[in-house]
Amino acid sequence: MSTGCKLDRLDLRILSQLQKSGRITNVELADAVGLSPSPCLIRVKRLEQAGYIVGYGAHIQLEKLGDVQVVFTEVTLTDHHREDFIEFVAAIRNVDEIVECHLVSGGYDYLLKFVTRSVSHYQNIIEQLLERNIGIEKYFSYVVIKSPFVKMHYPLETLFSHNDR
Repeated sequence: MSTGCKLDRLDLRILSQLQKSGRITNVELADAVGLSPSPCLIRVKRLEQAGYIVGYGAHIQLEKLGDVQVVFTEVTLTDHHREDFIEFVAAIRNVDEIVECHLVSGGYDYLLKFVTRSVSHYQNIIEQLLERNIGIEKYFSYVVIKSPFVKMHYPLETLFSHNDR
């Protein structure tokens, strides 16, 4: 299985189950996807080796640890040369509080997701970024009041099982 190969419906089922429960046993996984344990384990190993599965981790309930503030930020760069985009991403990559960075089309260049202790903590980070002169022309902040739901998995079977329905 190479990263360019097409996955079949069983591969997609395996990936779907693993992203929902990374600690599932191979026997439970095999049962959930309709395989016997040995072929299931072989498929999982192939998916790992091909780079479809890049790691396993725990989903943390941040609210249990204390108050946090999520802020989405639209960032527009001053210049739009290839080097400007590279410099910007390099400058923000290691900012721990930035947990997502998306280059987008439309009225701005990047959509960032911050997780901070508070609005003032967020503002301090933004001010530090502005002081670093990394090409930020303007930014708009959207403070999250409440997140009714956040899905921690992708709808793989819906997205990629075109012929299996």
